[in-house]
Amino acid sequence: MADNLEEGRDRPGISFNDPGILEIALTHDSLADINGGGAVKSNERLEFLGDAVLELVIAEHLYNRFPGYTEGELAITRASLVNTRFLAEKARQIGLGSIIRLSKGEDAAGGRKRNSILAAAFEAFIGAVYLDRGIETVKAYILSLFGNDLEAARAGKDNKTLLQEILQKDFQGLPEYEVINEAGPPHKKRFTVEVRFDGRTLGAGEGSNKKEAEQMAAGRALENMACDCGNSQNE
Repeated sequence: MADNLEEGRDRPGISFNDPGILEIALTHDSLADINGGGAVKSNERLEFLGDAVLELVIAEHLYNRFPGYTEGELAITRASLVNTRFLAEKARQIGLGSIIRLSKGEDAAGGRKRNSILAAAFEAFIGAVYLDRGIETVKAYILSLFGNDLEAARAGKDNKTLLQEILQKDFQGLPEYEVINEAGPPHKKRFTVEVRFDGRTLGAGEGSNKKEAEQMAAGRALENMACDCGNSQNE
């Protein structure tokens, strides 16, 4: 464990005063479970705290950075930055995969590469930084890690583009859009569109033309996918 702590204390741009809080942040519940009796604490509570800290820091930054965004646009943008896939990439970026404390079984099963484990470890790490160093330090650390991503967030990209990029990267496929309803007189029609992928409806939207309805459907799909990512972090 000493080697893990030394490595953890030297993550890019941060150092810890308390090695104990870092040890907890690096401990997956698989290791805590096999020890039992509370002798080894898992990072689940720190994960909960870190999730809240990340949400706050990124929400504040987006609120100030994009004053023209609606509440929905801010929520979608934040969701694109704090979902399981994205946080797992951040964990890899700072090398958490190599120092997470796992049970032998979980380790052998490839746990160090699982997005859910990496994302949880990253959130726990952020929670540990917050407790150890305070809000200003953790805020600066988060913004330094997410800097380029925050500046590029949704820059020039509409909902359809964002959805297509995510599906291509994660699932090597493209979404399909279908008009499922047209209503109203010719000069004032309303279109309802569904967006689907791999036989599953991801979202639906309504608009005064097909393009607007497709954008609304893609936006709803992004919101739904963000919720799914959040719910899958404990899987």
